[in-house]
Amino acid sequence: MRPQSFRFFFFVVLTFVGTTLSLQASASMVPRAPQIDARGYLLMDAASGHIIVEHNAEQRLPPASLTKMMTAYIAEAELQKGNLSEDDMAPISVKAWKMGGSRMFVKEGTRVSVGELLKGIIIQSGNDASVAMAEYIAGSEDAFADLMNQHARRLGMNQSHFMNATGWPAENHFTTARDMAILARAIVRDFPEHYDIYAEKEFTYNGITQQNRNLLLWRDESVDGLKTGHTEEAGYCLVSSAKKDGMRLIAVVMGTDSEGARARESQKLLTYGFRFFETYKAYSAGDILDTAELWMGDKDQVRLGLAEDLVLTIPRESHENLKAEVTVNPQLQAPINQGEKYGTVTVRMNNELLVEKPLVALESVEEAGLFTRLWHHILLFFKGLF
Repeated sequence: MRPQSFRFFFFVVLTFVGTTLSLQASASMVPRAPQIDARGYLLMDAASGHIIVEHNAEQRLPPASLTKMMTAYIAEAELQKGNLSEDDMAPISVKAWKMGGSRMFVKEGTRVSVGELLKGIIIQSGNDASVAMAEYIAGSEDAFADLMNQHARRLGMNQSHFMNATGWPAENHFTTARDMAILARAIVRDFPEHYDIYAEKEFTYNGITQQNRNLLLWRDESVDGLKTGHTEEAGYCLVSSAKKDGMRLIAVVMGTDSEGARARESQKLLTYGFRFFETYKAYSAGDILDTAELWMGDKDQVRLGLAEDLVLTIPRESHENLKAEVTVNPQLQAPINQGEKYGTVTVRMNNELLVEKPLVALESVEEAGLFTRLWHHILLFFKGLF
C-alpha cells in the first residue's frame, strides 16, 4: 500500500524570536507579538493546545487566587461524577469563617449549598468558601491539597504544587503560566455545564453583592472567564478566556503591577491572537483517511482514520504549502482491533514536521476461515519472492 498524500492550502513557518513567537506566511503578514508587562505570560489556542506567545511560561510563580481554579475544578469533577450535588449543604467551620482576604461572608456554624459555595469561589474569590468546599470534599484542607496535587499531575501540570485551596501565601505553593493555561483548558473542556459561572459579573450572598474582579468581562464581550488573583508576593494575575468566530483563546498573565495592568496586558494578548491566527480543523475524528488492503481477514479491506480531531493553529488566510501524508503499515493482517495504531498521519510544511498522529483502525475485523487464511499465506509467500 502506498502512502497517500493530501494537500491543504495554508502555509506555516514557526520561528521563535526571543520571548515571542513570530510566524511568516506567503498569504498573511504576522507582526511580532506585543510586549507584555508581566513576570510570566502565555497565549494558547484552546482547541489545539498550541502556544502562540509565551514568556517565562515555565517559571515557578505564586498563583494567589488563581489557585481557586483548581479548587473549582475538583468541585466540578465531583459534581460530574455524582459524588456531590449542588443542593448538598456544607457545614461552615471556624477555620473557614475566620479566613481573611477576599470573602463570601459565610457564617460559622451554618450550612451553605455546594452550588452557592462554587459561585462564591469563582465569582467572589471567597477564601472562606474555598476552605469550606475543601473541607466538605476531603475532610480537611490539607487532605484537599493532596487531592489538588494528584489532579495537577494527571492534567500534566508538572511545575505546580499546592499547599492550600485558596492561594494564601505558603512555602512550596507555586505554579506556572503554562500550567494555569493547561488547567483553564481542562475547565473549559471537561465541565461545560458549569463554565457559565465564570462569566457571571456579580453574585449576592448573605445580603452582600460582590462583583467579579475580571475587568475584561465588562470591556470585551468575547471574554467569558476565568479567574483573577492578587497578593503582595504574586502581584496581579489573570487567567482569561475568550471566544470569537469559533476560536477560543486562553491568556495567562502573572505578576503585573495593578488590577488595570493585568486586564490591559491580557487584552493585548487576546487581540493579537484573534487578529492574526485561526483554528483550523484538518481532519475530524472518524474521518476515513485510507482504506487499506487486508490479509487473513473476513474482509479484504479495513478503514483507517484518526481517533481524535487533528486541529492546527495557523496564521489567518495562509492556507497553502502544507502537506499531510498518511502512511500505512505494510501487509496488514487480521485480526484488526478498532482504535489500535496501524500507521501514522504527518503534517509538514516545506519538509518540516509540524504534527504526527497515529492512524488507527476505525473498525474491527475478525480472522477469516481456515481455507482463506491458508490461501493468503500462499499468496504472501509468492508476493515476498517478487
